[in-house]
Amino acid sequence: MNKNKIFIWLGVSLLVILCLASAAMSYLAFKERNKPQEVIIKTEPAEYKVFIPEVPKDLEFCGEKVPTNDFDVRERVERELLVNAHWYSATILYLKRANRWFPVIEPILKEYGIPDDFKYMSVIESGLANVSSPAGASGFWQLMESTAKKYGLEVNDEIDERYNVDKATRAACKYLKEAHARYGNWTLTAASYNYGLNGVDRQISRQRTDSYYNLYLNMETYRFVSRILAIKEIFKDPKKFGFDIKPENLYPPIESKKVIVGSKIKNLADFAEENGVNYKILKIMNPWLRNSTLSNRFGRKYEILIPDDKDFLLQNE
Repeated sequence: MNKNKIFIWLGVSLLVILCLASAAMSYLAFKERNKPQEVIIKTEPAEYKVFIPEVPKDLEFCGEKVPTNDFDVRERVERELLVNAHWYSATILYLKRANRWFPVIEPILKEYGIPDDFKYMSVIESGLANVSSPAGASGFWQLMESTAKKYGLEVNDEIDERYNVDKATRAACKYLKEAHARYGNWTLTAASYNYGLNGVDRQISRQRTDSYYNLYLNMETYRFVSRILAIKEIFKDPKKFGFDIKPENLYPPIESKKVIVGSKIKNLADFAEENGVNYKILKIMNPWLRNSTLSNRFGRKYEILIPDDKDFLLQNE
């Protein structure tokens, strides 16, 4: 091949390469111009604050002054305020349930001469629910079987009156009156409800002080009164602690009527239907009925609650 042909071939090849390169660059430029535009939004981080509840200086329990000048006492109360103020779901449920159950508990406390502050003890004991502990304490007031029987409650396979809020509250009141007669103040009385009379007596003798706030106790009893105080403070002014619950969102009391039974009930489902409700509602209203029958071998009279509300009646199912 002569030199002229070589130069021509090289020139054509170079021209083709330049054309291809130009076309490629044009395509890339077109693609860049038409690709989706990314929108980048820059925002400042949102301001988030966690509030720390303040421990009131004039704190009192059942009219007895709480020594908040003692750093240990103040920090105990602050701990329980923090826990309950920021454990939103549990505290909201306490507030909602209290609207239903405090009207039952308050007049019984008053009848027995027990300070109203003790209604908050039922909140910390059970959350105002008929629960059982691993140790066997049951009901709103977390009574052990032996204690329940001592104060007149019936506990067996068919009946457990620890789950009867009215009767269990009365049993708790009897204990509190006895403990107060022993100690002469309500703070130690409350502590003994958790630790037992004998347990408190031993610690008073060992530590040579009869002030609850000066006793060195197990952690549960150590926190017990402070937990009551924290719940009391939150209940006094829920909005102050961030709980803005509308009245219509609280659980309303359930209007009911009493059916007196003095004989055997062979089948509680049949009994429920005869009284215009279903078995579920009967058991919810009377959780102390622990079985599906009521033998009533001794012919005792029992008050069974039936909701006096059309929303629960069978014809509305």
